[in-house]
Amino acid sequence: YPNPFNPHTIIAFDLGKAQNISLDIYNTKGQLVRNLATGQMGEGNHRVTWNGKDNTGRSLASGIYFYRLKTESYSSTRKMLLLK
Repeated sequence: YPNPFNPHTIIAFDLGKAQNISLDIYNTKGQLVRNLATGQMGEGNHRVTWNGKDNTGRSLASGIYFYRLKTESYSSTRKMLLLK
């Protein structure tokens, strides 16, 4: 949230136990544009901020992006709209 967003958004999620996760951002072509988090995270509520930039630090164009949260037992993909 917020969605649509500019210049950043917060992705919030809850983990019922400590586990390995990956949180990635994809464009509408399915290309990975940003890895926000990878590795072990503890149990509880988490908030990760995305600043609308790719892995090289370049600002991305306005448009639709997807974040995918994968854990050891769960996967979720959600749509976000970046407006400049």
